[in-house]
Amino acid sequence: MRGDGRIYLRGNVFWIAYYLRGEKFRESAQTTDEKEAVKFLRKRMREVGCDIEGARPFTTPKAGKATVHELLEGLKADYKLRDKDSGQNFSHLKRADDDFGKHLAVKLTTQQIRDYMNKRRTDGDAKASINRPLQLLRQAYSLAVKSGDLARAPHIPHLSEEGNARKGFVDEAQFRAILEFLPSYLKDFCLFAYVTGMRYGEVRSLKWANVKGDEIELEALDAKTGEARIVPMVGKDLAGILARRREAKKVKRGGTTTIADLFFHHNAKAIVDIKKAWRTACRKAGMPHLLFHDLRRSAVKHMDEAGVSRDVAMSISGHKSQSMYTRYNIVNTQRARQALEHTQAYREGTTGNVVSISK
Repeated sequence: MRGDGRIYLRGNVFWIAYYLRGEKFRESAQTTDEKEAVKFLRKRMREVGCDIEGARPFTTPKAGKATVHELLEGLKADYKLRDKDSGQNFSHLKRADDDFGKHLAVKLTTQQIRDYMNKRRTDGDAKASINRPLQLLRQAYSLAVKSGDLARAPHIPHLSEEGNARKGFVDEAQFRAILEFLPSYLKDFCLFAYVTGMRYGEVRSLKWANVKGDEIELEALDAKTGEARIVPMVGKDLAGILARRREAKKVKRGGTTTIADLFFHHNAKAIVDIKKAWRTACRKAGMPHLLFHDLRRSAVKHMDEAGVSRDVAMSISGHKSQSMYTRYNIVNTQRARQALEHTQAYREGTTGNVVSISK
């Protein structure tokens, strides 16, 4: 009977065939024993019955063979389609793939994910660094379910990051001390990050193609407007960096001269990892716990204290949300004091006696 499915031989191996909502499925029973093949068919028919009754979605043979790697590749393709293929996203995707890619998607369990989280916590990894690849894993499963490639997804827990925001900042004197201990090829790299607040990945990927005169033109901050971010290389630090990078653009090796494509490089090659050099410089400068990302927080804080409007600061650093001011806990008592004094004077009509906080 069509509704009962059937078994049949292909060579010496039994196969089964069955239907669900008019669609025919075939798969190998992976046995030469007819009784075992019948048992396998009955198991599949029970799963079909559960789907029809609404108890549990049916997992197709194709879905049963899909790996987590395939799901993550699907998410990567979706990111590229929606222009979300940032280096940061791809970095987290790679970590998720390294940790879970070989698993069959339908076999990965919540308990396995919890064990993974516990191990990483035991290893001393931060909650945020554990959550990011799991967040993308969750998105990959969700996309597969929406696309009909999977029937269901495992529950993927999330660690609370409440109170996890770092408050690491570096002032001018501290940064200059660190700068002295950095290797020469990293000095301008780190100085640029300290002044602009750009992310590590964005700084290392800057190319001469981004340089237009004395300005650096970057991808759009707002994908809806399509307007490019412009960072003028002005002021002693940035102008100095531009002049030195122009000098470093030509790299001589033996009797040949190579023109570097990257704005920041090491002998015309990409700067891959600065962790060791950064940690060493911070330790020698007496700030062993400072992270490179603290430069980003510091740049935003300095611009805010200097009275730079937040939309301008965001266009320079590449932040897309003003929530960073809350997340970075940027509070300046002096500016708040000036603001209230200025507002009082405005209400009383005596603003001419108060210096504007924008100065």
